[in-house]
Amino acid sequence: MEKLKVAFTALGCRMNHFETSAMEEEFENRGYILTEFSDKADVYVVNTCSVTNDADRSSRKTLRQAKRRNPDAIVVATGCYAQVSPEELAKMDEVDIVIGNSHKTAVLEIVEQYINENRENKVFIDNIFRKNEFETFFISTFYEGARPILKVQEGCNSFCSFCIIPFARGKVRSGSIDQIESQVKTLVERGFKEVVLTGTQLSQFGYDRKDENLYLLLKRLVKIDGLYRLRLSSMGINELDDELIALITSEEKIAPHFHLSLQSGDDRVLRDMKRNYTTAQYEKVVSEIIKRRPETAIGTDIITGFPTEDEKAFENSYRFVSSLPLAYMHVFTYSARKGTSAEKFKDPVHPQEKKRRTRQMIALSEEKSIAFRKQFLNKKLEVLVISEKDGKKVGLTGNYIHIRFESEKPVNSITEVLLTEVGRERENNTGKEI
Repeated sequence: MEKLKVAFTALGCRMNHFETSAMEEEFENRGYILTEFSDKADVYVVNTCSVTNDADRSSRKTLRQAKRRNPDAIVVATGCYAQVSPEELAKMDEVDIVIGNSHKTAVLEIVEQYINENRENKVFIDNIFRKNEFETFFISTFYEGARPILKVQEGCNSFCSFCIIPFARGKVRSGSIDQIESQVKTLVERGFKEVVLTGTQLSQFGYDRKDENLYLLLKRLVKIDGLYRLRLSSMGINELDDELIALITSEEKIAPHFHLSLQSGDDRVLRDMKRNYTTAQYEKVVSEIIKRRPETAIGTDIITGFPTEDEKAFENSYRFVSSLPLAYMHVFTYSARKGTSAEKFKDPVHPQEKKRRTRQMIALSEEKSIAFRKQFLNKKLEVLVISEKDGKKVGLTGNYIHIRFESEKPVNSITEVLLTEVGRERENNTGKEI
């Protein structure tokens, strides 16, 4: 039998990219030929995102593109959009199989069953809240540059009023500390120096396990010989206690780069969002981290146009964000998600006003990003060489500054660089190896 060609693409978060890479590995090990998503393939797998209405649209567009490339191909929709809106995707003529997050580790088996035995079943989904065990793939080769991404946690127990993710990913399930330590050791033995820990809400790691939490996990991992750096994905400030803050600001192996979602700088809107903290509490945590580790890059998420965000609330939010020592912001325009409690607020903010607020926040984010990086101009910085582009090496500092420079050092080595020029884009900086 001629080997089938399979193509994958991932939309959205790092966890989707991690899982997609792991699926690629499984298909390749089974004898499939991996090809680019832009090529003609026999099977297309789209790992969808559903964080916003725009993400849903992008997912549908990508699925249609796949079918146009090869009308005879099997087109698979998996991921978060598949989990929360399976009937919607199943109605698309371009989609042959819908596989929710509840069945994501079985994509290969489902596709092969569809090919060889049964083309009647189209939707594979279960109630995500019945998932009690942490399921992941074995170590994947997915990495950003020379940085492997390791999924250690999935799900979220917060249920913010605007957010669909708990319905797509379920309640918190965590890997065991022993299992994760073993995986990180394997990566270090393979020669990797930085490992990125990712999850739906990393700071909720261990909520489902007795006597395990993020603090204990990190304490164990930083003791691994040969590990140069651990980088942490998104965390919630109300889940960072004094003990954890003390650890992440004092342990050199933990990158001084923390993504702490804010969502709004207005206390009334935060209450309506069910964020369970105030702006004062957020500012206190950020200030404490910066005081203890001044070089730290703090990133955040901001939503504009939430239904109860009137003009005064937006001005409060803009003013508050302006006052914070942020390195970057991810700005999202609010869109109502079916099944979330924010639906009851309807949507009184006019679409054009939403766009204006979004543009204003994005401009502020660009200013913040440039200002943060300029603090390190003409300073000696230690970088991990993560890739090579256009004849130059790309290095990454602990506080998430990308620097392009000339060097003979190989990828995955450590060197020192003088930052000589700050680009407008966050990743467009140049330097000189010392």
